[in-house]
Amino acid sequence: MRAPTRHSTSARPRRREGGEGVALYLGMKTLLLRLFACTLIPVLSWGFIACDGAGEDLNALVAEPGEELSGGARGTIFNSGANAFGLPSPGLDNQEELFFGVGNSFFNQSWVSAPASTTARDGLGPFFNARTCSSCHFKDGRGRPPAFPGERPTGWLVRTSVGSLDAQGNPVGDERYGTQIQDAANNGFPAEAALAVTYEEVPGQFADGTPYSLRRPTITVSDEAYGPLGTLPLSGRTANHLSGMGLLEAIPEATILALADPDDMDGDGISGRANMVWNVREQRRTLGRFGWKAEQPTVEQQVASAFHGDMGLTSALFPEENCAPASPGCTDAPTGGSPEVEEKGLSRVTLYSGSLAVPARRDWQEPAVLRGKALFAQLGCASCHVPKFETGPSTIAASHEHQVIRPYTDLLLHDMGDGLADGLETFDASGREWRTPPLWGLGLIQTVNGHMELLHDGRARGVVEAILWHGGEAEASREQFRQLSQAERDDLVRFLHSL
Repeated sequence: MRAPTRHSTSARPRRREGGEGVALYLGMKTLLLRLFACTLIPVLSWGFIACDGAGEDLNALVAEPGEELSGGARGTIFNSGANAFGLPSPGLDNQEELFFGVGNSFFNQSWVSAPASTTARDGLGPFFNARTCSSCHFKDGRGRPPAFPGERPTGWLVRTSVGSLDAQGNPVGDERYGTQIQDAANNGFPAEAALAVTYEEVPGQFADGTPYSLRRPTITVSDEAYGPLGTLPLSGRTANHLSGMGLLEAIPEATILALADPDDMDGDGISGRANMVWNVREQRRTLGRFGWKAEQPTVEQQVASAFHGDMGLTSALFPEENCAPASPGCTDAPTGGSPEVEEKGLSRVTLYSGSLAVPARRDWQEPAVLRGKALFAQLGCASCHVPKFETGPSTIAASHEHQVIRPYTDLLLHDMGDGLADGLETFDASGREWRTPPLWGLGLIQTVNGHMELLHDGRARGVVEAILWHGGEAEASREQFRQLSQAERDDLVRFLHSL
């Protein structure tokens, strides 16, 4: 059942309602339009939009006040260059800025195997995917899959599971390889396996006859050091850019739960579900917000989980060595102490990761961008990629509190269809469900990281392919996108690149 309605000036009390939105009906389907009051006006190929208000002629659409401030007044940075994802929120106080700098140093620190003379950064492995946080999140940005056979992944890894969950809801991994395949090792251990991905081109065309092609990935695991992996499902995962994580954590849980509609009680075909996950610090289930399946509840746990799973480093949250039950010799390997990431270091990296500013919008007042924004609403994209929230209390930075932010996400799980299914359950998330990723910063990935390989595994070469992979709950929106003219598609892309 839907959670009780909670009225707010920053988030919709119901999925189809918004602070400045109006109800829009196209055929029999209810769609959201977050714009402004108007009369019956023609909008491209969609016919007429009925709006409330005095009847202003709006051939040129109008941006909302403050729309460029994606991270709010105290969490937005006006920088669209190569370092756009790596700057501190401007609202940090002097002590927070100091801790941000320390966290940045830890984030870029290269860890080594134990024992070592550099005791503050030893304990890597014995199995790992990366030596530094920044090697996966280069310039605090987005990873990508290997570009060619033999290239080591750059912010891309492979998850697996035997298909069951433990008592807390965590996926159960293979007894020799765990839940994540590590392609590097030290202290005399062989790497668990080598990873590669190949693609099959899947052709299609838009309604106007324009052709397109999608990449369907196939992941291969070879040179398994501890026996064959067999037919377990394999799921590629790319590292996301880190902007605005602390602001997402500050969205009140009740606000997110009020958007959930697991039984589709309003009949709109959208059934967002919360992933209630194990919160290690609180020793109970709380709302998941981070990770591709919303499997982590807080920035701190996301950071500690990456230290543990990606680098084999223990912390207060994950004090046991990252060893699969039947991984020979792993538990006897030298360690860098207990824990290897001390509480102060974990705290500083958490503050750093949670205080990275969100880049301001570009071209948000341009007519083409505003037309794309209107199409984004008409296609129903805003039903899951919710434009706007107001934050509540924050445990990371006081400046995150009570900010109007525009992340374009609901942080809920949605069934995305067979095409994107990976077969891996994680807490309440099925193998077909994925968290709605925030879209802020989307248009700067190319600038910062030199690519636009999107979706959870990097298969999509840009936003058009990402949209065309949408299925399940998003299938109707995808098909409406396919019906757009070239000019309309270009406007929608312009809007997404402005975020």
